[in-house]
Amino acid sequence: MEDQSQPLATPAIPYKKYKLANGLTVLVHEDHSDPLVHVDVTYHVGSAREEAGKSGFAHFFEHMMFQGSEHVADEEHFKIITAAGGEMNGTTDNDRTNYYQTVPVNQLEKVLWLEADRMGFLLNAVTEKKFEVQRETVKNERGQRIDNQPYGRLSEKVAEAFYPAGHPYSWPVIGYMDDLNRANVNDVKAFFLRWYGPNNATLTIGGAVKAEQILPLVQQYFGSIPKGPEVAAAPKQLFSLNQDNYVSFEDNVHLPLLYLAFPTVYARHQDEAALDILAQILGGSNSSLLYKNLLKNQLAVQAQASHSCMELACEFTLLALPHPASGKTLADIEKIIRQSLLDFEQRGVTDDDLAKVKAQIEAQSVFGLQSVQGKVSQLAHNETFFATPDLVASDIKRYQDVTKADVLRVYQQYLKNKNAVVMSVVPKGQRQAVAKADNFVFKRPDFTEKSSTSAADLTERKATDNFDRSQMPKASANPAVTLPQTWQTELASGIKVLGAQTTETPTTALLLKIPLGLYYETPDQLGISALLAAMLNEGTKNYSTEAMSLALEKLGSSISFSAGDQYLTVFVSSLSKNLSPTLALLEEKLLQPAFAADDFTRLQQQSLQGLQHAEKNAAYLARKHLRRLLFADHIRAYPAEGTVASLSALTPAKLQAYYQQQVKPKGSMLIVASDLAQPELEQQLSQLFKGWQGQAPALNTRIPPAKAKTGVIYLVDKPDAPQAEIRLAKRSLPMDISGEFFRANLMNFVLGGNFNSRINLNLREDKGYTYGAFTGFSGDKYAGSFIASAAVRSDVAAAAISGFLTEINQYRNQGITAAELEFMRQAINQSDALQYETPQAKLGFMSQILEYQLKPDFVQNRNQIVKSISQSDINALAAKHLDPASMLILVVGDAKTLKPQLQTLGWPVIDYPMSGN
Repeated sequence: MEDQSQPLATPAIPYKKYKLANGLTVLVHEDHSDPLVHVDVTYHVGSAREEAGKSGFAHFFEHMMFQGSEHVADEEHFKIITAAGGEMNGTTDNDRTNYYQTVPVNQLEKVLWLEADRMGFLLNAVTEKKFEVQRETVKNERGQRIDNQPYGRLSEKVAEAFYPAGHPYSWPVIGYMDDLNRANVNDVKAFFLRWYGPNNATLTIGGAVKAEQILPLVQQYFGSIPKGPEVAAAPKQLFSLNQDNYVSFEDNVHLPLLYLAFPTVYARHQDEAALDILAQILGGSNSSLLYKNLLKNQLAVQAQASHSCMELACEFTLLALPHPASGKTLADIEKIIRQSLLDFEQRGVTDDDLAKVKAQIEAQSVFGLQSVQGKVSQLAHNETFFATPDLVASDIKRYQDVTKADVLRVYQQYLKNKNAVVMSVVPKGQRQAVAKADNFVFKRPDFTEKSSTSAADLTERKATDNFDRSQMPKASANPAVTLPQTWQTELASGIKVLGAQTTETPTTALLLKIPLGLYYETPDQLGISALLAAMLNEGTKNYSTEAMSLALEKLGSSISFSAGDQYLTVFVSSLSKNLSPTLALLEEKLLQPAFAADDFTRLQQQSLQGLQHAEKNAAYLARKHLRRLLFADHIRAYPAEGTVASLSALTPAKLQAYYQQQVKPKGSMLIVASDLAQPELEQQLSQLFKGWQGQAPALNTRIPPAKAKTGVIYLVDKPDAPQAEIRLAKRSLPMDISGEFFRANLMNFVLGGNFNSRINLNLREDKGYTYGAFTGFSGDKYAGSFIASAAVRSDVAAAAISGFLTEINQYRNQGITAAELEFMRQAINQSDALQYETPQAKLGFMSQILEYQLKPDFVQNRNQIVKSISQSDINALAAKHLDPASMLILVVGDAKTLKPQLQTLGWPVIDYPMSGN
């Protein structure tokens, strides 16, 4: 046993480390600040452990591990965790796969039982049917996240040209679909037997636990699982390119993109930190060289540099999207990027370069300790790859130790005159726009043979136990949840303040909400709120954009402005020791904006290009057109980002006039979560915004009835789209905190409000039509909607709509079952502990209190509603709100494929938009 519960260095993540006889590594971190526990099981297997021709197996098993095991029924893992008031998921990358749950601490034994069952008793539950359904689900995931996304294939295509043939990073994590199509169920079972033994896993438990008390449970559930084959450390594979590999592909994009990738080192190599700092100097912020050479002068709408590291290799990347008005080609952009490297060589490294990165690393390290999940994830990652769980202080030190000479040295060693992959992504039909003709062609070996792995080839490892694993552990009483203790005050400017103390980390988070946004706009000035927020993120009367960015970076602080429907939102994050200068910069940014003409023109053009880029995204088109259909005669019908016409008509003078009219303190809210005590925090806040006065004009909240037809299908053509975005929708209730809107979402929970909902189980888990299908009520104080949504394969769009309609009608007519009602009650009422853990979570919770003028005990009132709502109450809500005849259907996809299918459903199909309406 390794005891680091009293670490010498700070900051740190205390832990105790154990090793079971079967090789399982167990880490325990005690954190009694909230009645929660986070459990992470990380297997040291990712796509890098796969064989050429058998890609995608690690990611595929991320799916299969949720499909039930020998003692856990199909689809029950998600359901058990949801009913326990928990959250769960899994992720796969090149080097590892992890599965994690956050639950109330009384549910820990149940989680250990679940994780042990799928580690030691999975294979008998992996059936041919589950295999086929999850294979379809993975295809849908690829379609949604890669093939139907602008630039979605970029990383896959770069990897093919970047890594040597056969390198384990040369194929995508999600895999090639023909590899999965060739595989049989026994292939993936063999993969599991090779890599998913306890000796290739780390179990990390963090939260309100005591190591000595939970270790016997770990031993009981995991100790008898036999170890798997020995796993040797994968060799690091440093390499270089023997030429610049120019490659390209056409995509359904608005703007071309240039991407350069240089091979460097591997994770925690002695040069990693210096390379990270070099990336920040070149293109990591508004004080970087790429910002100066490409963004500030409007030659590009996006430009950045980064250094990303994995277990076996790292990539130093630079990318840019040229501004169409600049006239610059991808070849020109490549020259400017390469000149920026030479500029760095001439400029050298400044004291500020090092100071800002070192401050950011310190701040990020501290912010990473704000949640149990964040700490557990760090422990699990570091143990898996470096056999040293807590590296927080070590990471800070290795960046603090980087010198100017180190940064210059790594530039000389890894970038200067070195070969790279140069990827051009160009709009369809514009092959001539590539930076340079392709000189590299990826030739994937032809894997045509079907796999011959049979059941006889598998040797299963079986545990021998002295207890009955089929009995799910019972949970003790739900732990008492302590709501954040809050205090209120009001600044001299009229801003209402709500604060809470949170002492886990020496940090302060602020959320300032100012009445401003789409609701305050007129149709001829659409997007002005979003553009104003972007301008407030820029320079001020006393700081250029670069100087402001540098000042914040040297403090390790961040200030970000954004605009929505009702509020201009300002989020501030700071180490508490740097709060005073951070607040001074906040005041400067909010009250002294420069409204510089150059900044305005650049941001206006970026917004216009971003809007045209978004039009290539099917999910964006669905959101945009659905708003128009549901709210046609109200400003809410329009996209908050504006339109090409409205953005083009804006001027700096219009923006400044809007700022003068709307940015006022009266009616604004400031929510604060800090480790500072109330008196000290109030004293600092009292100095904020002195002399700022005024109140914005009142909001017109009247929202007229919808005009769109119901009982019809509106079809938006997105030619050649591999998927269809489906929405079933209607106008519905405005948001309330504990009224009918709240009750309607309780009703919706089992229909489409969780992973185990009727609709998701039907369309994803039973049919394999989609990566996810959900329903829900959403809204604000003035209006709301009910929306059912999914992205599905184009060939099953009509069948998926039929599935939606069948489930909605059946739920409306037959109602909720007693078992479903109990499931909903458990899931909702036991999840309170997850709502207030981090400072940011507390800000969201407290924001509701101010906006809706609630008493803090509103949570108990809602819990009582959940406990007392009856089957008949739920069924009455379903009958009232779920009539398909009151809904419209919107489908975005390839019309030539979709229209014949949709016409078989019996609903009129209307091509939309028609005549611009």
